[in-house]
Amino acid sequence: MADKSLGYKRIWILYFAVIFVAVLLIGQLYLLQVVRGGEYRDRAEQKYQAAIGQFERNAIYFTEKDGNSLSAATLQTGFFVELNPEQITDASGAYAKLKNFLPVEKSIFVERAAKKNDRSEIIARRLSTTTAEKIRSLKIAGVGVFRENWRYYPSESLAAHVLGFMGYEEDGVTQSGRYGLERYYDSVLNKNNGKPQRNFFVEAFSSVKTVVDPTQKIKGDIALTIEPTVQTELEKRLDYIQTKYKSGQVGGIIINPQTGEIYAMETLPTFDLNDVSQEKDVSVFNNPLVESTYEMGSVVKPLVMAAGIDAGKVTTKTTYDDDFGYVIVDKKKISNYDGRGRGQNIPMQEVLNQSLNTGMVFVMKQMGRETFAKYMNAYALGETTMIDLPGEVAGNLENLKSTRMVESATASFGQGISLTPIGITRALSSLGNGGLLIQPHILKKTIYPAGISKDFAAADGTRILKKETSEEITRMLVTVVDKALLGGTVKLPNYSIAAKTGTAQMSKGAGGGYYDDRYLHSFFGYFPAYDPKFLVFLYVLNPRGEQYASHTLTEPFMELAKFLLTYYEVPPDR
Repeated sequence: MADKSLGYKRIWILYFAVIFVAVLLIGQLYLLQVVRGGEYRDRAEQKYQAAIGQFERNAIYFTEKDGNSLSAATLQTGFFVELNPEQITDASGAYAKLKNFLPVEKSIFVERAAKKNDRSEIIARRLSTTTAEKIRSLKIAGVGVFRENWRYYPSESLAAHVLGFMGYEEDGVTQSGRYGLERYYDSVLNKNNGKPQRNFFVEAFSSVKTVVDPTQKIKGDIALTIEPTVQTELEKRLDYIQTKYKSGQVGGIIINPQTGEIYAMETLPTFDLNDVSQEKDVSVFNNPLVESTYEMGSVVKPLVMAAGIDAGKVTTKTTYDDDFGYVIVDKKKISNYDGRGRGQNIPMQEVLNQSLNTGMVFVMKQMGRETFAKYMNAYALGETTMIDLPGEVAGNLENLKSTRMVESATASFGQGISLTPIGITRALSSLGNGGLLIQPHILKKTIYPAGISKDFAAADGTRILKKETSEEITRMLVTVVDKALLGGTVKLPNYSIAAKTGTAQMSKGAGGGYYDDRYLHSFFGYFPAYDPKFLVFLYVLNPRGEQYASHTLTEPFMELAKFLLTYYEVPPDR
């Protein structure tokens, strides 16, 4: 009986203990939400404001040739200073204490501090830990120091047009990718949709409403096909071209013509990804490799020659007569680059060797306008490549819809049609890879949490040329390098290289016609020619001092070829 009584007492004690704890918790909640709710709400909103810049974003990596990753874009941490004008009573006095630590003029500080109806004015960003601690130690009312993250690019300007950068939205809080891969893969890279991190305390007491998007995509780091050493070498050669020839824009792409993986691509002028605010002309952020079109000139000739061979209309043994160095098409005179005729029975190999416009008009006529247009469309030169970069535009083949023969004639040697650098690079890849139209891409794999990764799944190549055609045009382009390019002086004894130059007059644009003294020089080549690992495409606008691409771009191309063959330890093929 005594044990039973003792049991009841324990139950009652536990009961009263629970009631006591519950009353205590209710009292604390009343104190927090009612008595001191305003105070905590203010503190929560300050924390919300102080979270500006505290976004989380996944990393971007270059991929070295051995498969190791090298940071291309990451987060860096520092501090920013935020003023609460409501709490600042002596702006000049506060500035006097802070002036040695802030990169801000007194007039700006005082102006910001005078906004008494504003609780938050960010006055300085990206301060070091040492500076932040010194400012905090001053304990100035209304001056707060808070941690922030920002996007950081360790290689500064390397592959700037490919990577792109971050920018604030109109709300001044949300950040998102503005250019390049940062924009294209924004939904994958943004851990929290570019918004500041929030916690339970903030969400419970702040009057700022938040919305969670339950449909957001799976997010992760991304690794690129861009090889940093190759990218560096390409940019060095582009800078050499621009400097030596005092040129305008210059660009280049290095791609694997078999897989579509892009090892390097860039255009100059470029910019420092960590200091984009210094650029006065925002057009420098655009990527002409995918966003601009050009009349490419004679690098189009191998595509047309391959089409003629594939259609069974010409062979390497086919000849034509070039008595005058020009032809008349629709009452328009079309001349060779030098205006000279080469005589009778000129073989197709010489058409490529000497880059004869009259010979290409002959090839086009052998096919006929319709077949010629069919092949040019099969190369997808008038479409986007669907490369994983924003802002890509399609090439312009509108002239091929004309019922006049002259438009097809000029297109046969690369004038009158405008193409993007990435578009023609994809088309040219088909000459060396067996006749397939590949998918150019920069993403190598996505790395999800817990170390799970998924490789980029490139679309299967579409056959546009017979394999035999690819082999034949490759043999012709190897002969161009071995015997014709600068007199055969640049050929490599142990490696076969298939290549062709291009020199195109630059269009005057809407006014029509062409400049007499402005040219676009281009150059492409792939190697080892019969099983290519690399295709290099280069172009330069309006180089000074040299009229032809063979003199401006051969040396940079050959230097890149030798570098790539050595760097990747490619065995000789001859």
